[in-house]
Amino acid sequence: MCGIVGIVAKSPVNQTVFDALTVLQHRGQDAAGIVTSDQGHFYLRKDNGLVRDVFRTRHMKRLQGNLGIGHIRYPTAGSASSAEAQPMYVNSPFGISLAHNGNLTNADDLRAGVLKADLRHMNTSSDSEVLLNVFAHALQRLNKRRLTADDIFAAVNEVHQRVKGGYAVVALISGYGLVAFRDPHGIRPIVFGSRDNAEGEREYMVASESVALDASDFRLERDIAPGETVFIAEDGHFYHSSPAVAKAPTPCIFEYVYFARPDSIIDDVSVYKARLRMGVRLAKKILDEKPNHDIDVVIPIPDTSRTTALEVAHALGVKYREGFIKNRYIGRTFIMPGQVQRKKSVKQKLNAIDLEFRGKNVLLVDDSIVRGTTCEQIVEMAREAGAKNVYFASAAPEVRFPNVYGIDMPAKTELIAHDRDLQTIRKAIGADWLIYQNLDDLVEAVQEGNPNLQGFDCSVFDGCYVTGDIDEPYLDKLQQLRAGVTNALNDEDSAVLEIHNEPKGIA
Repeated sequence: MCGIVGIVAKSPVNQTVFDALTVLQHRGQDAAGIVTSDQGHFYLRKDNGLVRDVFRTRHMKRLQGNLGIGHIRYPTAGSASSAEAQPMYVNSPFGISLAHNGNLTNADDLRAGVLKADLRHMNTSSDSEVLLNVFAHALQRLNKRRLTADDIFAAVNEVHQRVKGGYAVVALISGYGLVAFRDPHGIRPIVFGSRDNAEGEREYMVASESVALDASDFRLERDIAPGETVFIAEDGHFYHSSPAVAKAPTPCIFEYVYFARPDSIIDDVSVYKARLRMGVRLAKKILDEKPNHDIDVVIPIPDTSRTTALEVAHALGVKYREGFIKNRYIGRTFIMPGQVQRKKSVKQKLNAIDLEFRGKNVLLVDDSIVRGTTCEQIVEMAREAGAKNVYFASAAPEVRFPNVYGIDMPAKTELIAHDRDLQTIRKAIGADWLIYQNLDDLVEAVQEGNPNLQGFDCSVFDGCYVTGDIDEPYLDKLQQLRAGVTNALNDEDSAVLEIHNEPKGIA
């Protein structure tokens, strides 16, 4: 999972892009990058690390221009090389820089076509570079010296015809402006907003989540529709295409469960309110299964499950307490590369308050259970703090299947619920009782916020992949790939690059 942002303004955008990436930091902590555009020149800074560490004053000063895109990454295939940090760049047929969130399910076939048929060169194994070259080749096939908005839309439509998977994209075309588009299924989120500067001139931002717009006083306009393309010219003119190749929207439901910030709105659904409704439905299931429960206190696993746990406690009529204190300087364990690092980080990340556990029957609430490693250690911490009984509730159903659309859990063997029943999972994490949200209840909790959403990508729960191109050999290959990947960090010092391109006027 990654975060993207793009801005077209009337003044320098370096600080605004930086601020947006900082707000989106929860979507990835592996690498960060910004490209700005100024009079035909691209300025690039990217490296491994958090936003605050990658960009120093000397880098920010070099990032000139009123247009920019940014990216924060965590590696979907385990790679931590700074060579695969985004945005990426090609100089033919135009200067193009691109960043993307998601995963291309036919990346290997595309890479072969890009190299052999399109005669384009690539430097990394990143599917983002594949996507960039597919887009660049589509523009080149137009054989135009000057582009129109319709030309750009035609090129993106060709991308949609060739590319499969889940993806949300921002790109700069030197001399033209900002392009943003979303996969035809709408799996990965992307929104856009606007604001008027002091002179009354309209400025635009595109981002993975609406919270990035809020941070810089942009008004949320709407989501980019599945299969739709947005083009914002350098002069600020706004264009958008009809989503000619769109399917029925099926956004990733895991965004609402875990990834997105609660103050974001995705596909017209408040993430915060969706999580409240998850709590209501989870509490109802608890009461159905244990009408005479002996739960003394509900304690969330910070931070994502707080909203759901509040509503669970309220519905059950028991106390809600903060029993774990979180170290704010440790990253999200789910998206850390490597099982050993995740195990090591849990006790560094959380510390139990003994008085909230001692002698009590405690219901721990988490957003989901993926690998189970964190849950096992948290249950152990609760017992060490003196809990009488430790019950565990998941706001999401059992995660039984790999994700192929940009979430880093492709191997079946890493999923605690794969091919295991409820009691086996309960024993594995050491809980006295375990309950999962029903999938229908989860879907309803999100769908209630926007009844127009008739479907979701729930593949990690039900194994149904909405793109229709995933089979067992594909999943087996992913598992083998994951097993063979090392997570060695590349500490090379990536300097700011200045890339020169001739500016070209829009027709």
